Amino acid sequence: MKKYLVLLTAVLFFITNCGINIKKYEHLKEPRIINMEKQKIIYVEVPGNPDEMTGAVGELYKAYFKSKFKNKKMVPPKARWPKPFETPINEWVGIWALPVPEEINNVPEIKNSRYQIKIGCWDYGKVAEILHIGPYEKEIPAIEKLKKFIESNNYEVIPDTHEEEYIRGPGMFGKGDPEKYITIIRYTLKKK
Repeated sequence: MKKYLVLLTAVLFFITNCGINIKKYEHLKEPRIINMEKQKIIYVEVPGNPDEMTGAVGELYKAYFKSKFKNKKMVPPKARWPKPFETPINEWVGIWALPVPEEINNVPEIKNSRYQIKIGCWDYGKVAEILHIGPYEKEIPAIEKLKKFIESNNYEVIPDTHEEEYIRGPGMFGKGDPEKYITIIRYTLKKK
């Protein structure tokens, strides 16, 4: 069974990190505002340095693939970062999530879990989003561009909704190439 899980994880790593078609996301190089439906998620809230939170994502995937629903496919993880960027990094809080179908009503038990995985819902409505390619520590110009775009369209960000969707990032065998990370940065909006 362990060999099967290791093989499955390796295949999922390859599919999610190596086979990504960047052209699918090129329209997000410029900011946009869209309507997004609310989304049911499984999530875990983890305080501390984001570089030390990767175990939470692994446990989310275990719960996702143990859940009982049809047509499972690899989905990119998301995270919300409710504290301001000026907060010392060891005091950050990451709310890591994976979208799940509406029919999911409970989280399967993960043996020896370090995290409490819950079911919830992220509300959206109007959102602004932009694509960032490169290391996470170089996201600030994309964030500033997105915030100027939001302001120029007479919207403001709803507090605590800085969200990132990790299309390509570190893999299970290490950091990978940070210059090739692909992240969608997203904020939920309200009219001024």
